[in-house]
Amino acid sequence: MEILKLILTSLFSASALFVLAKLMGHKQMSQLDFFDYITGITIGSIAAELATELEEPWKPLTAMTVYGLLAFSLSIATNKFPKSRKYINGTPTVIMNNGKIYRDNMKKAKLDLSEFLVMCREKGFFNLGDIQTAVFEYNGKLTILPTSAKRPLTPADMNLSPGAEHICTEVIMDGRILEGNLKSLGLDQKWLQKQLEFQGYHSAKEIALGICSEKSDLMLFEKA
Repeated sequence: MEILKLILTSLFSASALFVLAKLMGHKQMSQLDFFDYITGITIGSIAAELATELEEPWKPLTAMTVYGLLAFSLSIATNKFPKSRKYINGTPTVIMNNGKIYRDNMKKAKLDLSEFLVMCREKGFFNLGDIQTAVFEYNGKLTILPTSAKRPLTPADMNLSPGAEHICTEVIMDGRILEGNLKSLGLDQKWLQKQLEFQGYHSAKEIALGICSEKSDLMLFEKA
């Protein structure tokens, strides 16, 4: 009976936190969905209580288990039923579009004009005239679509088709040669030494970081 009461209390507190998080708005969460936010702060608090509870540690442990299972169940539900995501996580909100700022949407998102301007500047937009559309996402972040005149130039704009780029591999780190990474690129220490000398270095010990592409282009960053 006591365990059932504890489970019901945990579920009630989760529901209360969910409602409070909704009322506070998405900006409180910072890249977390609602139940990640709720379970994160609550399980952390319960874990601290568990560490100091010596007489009946099973109580906070049961509460932590309930929260964990609840988060896991909701994760499965949102994957199987995509329509439920808008009720649990919320939906993106258009804050600005085509030169118009939607104040009603800002109120729904619990976002004021000053905060919106700060978020725009953080994205590198100091002039609102450079913004075509601004969307406040459910994870508390602002997504911006620049106007066509302010979008970065791409190879497609110039009718160019550059080859695919690949991730570079570290071959030297803190003056130490990473032989395994060299072998994965089909290279050896003799090749590396020649490249070092070609770029004016005597040994790998002078290098803080050395990275190499799949085309065997070596870039070296010397120690300060």
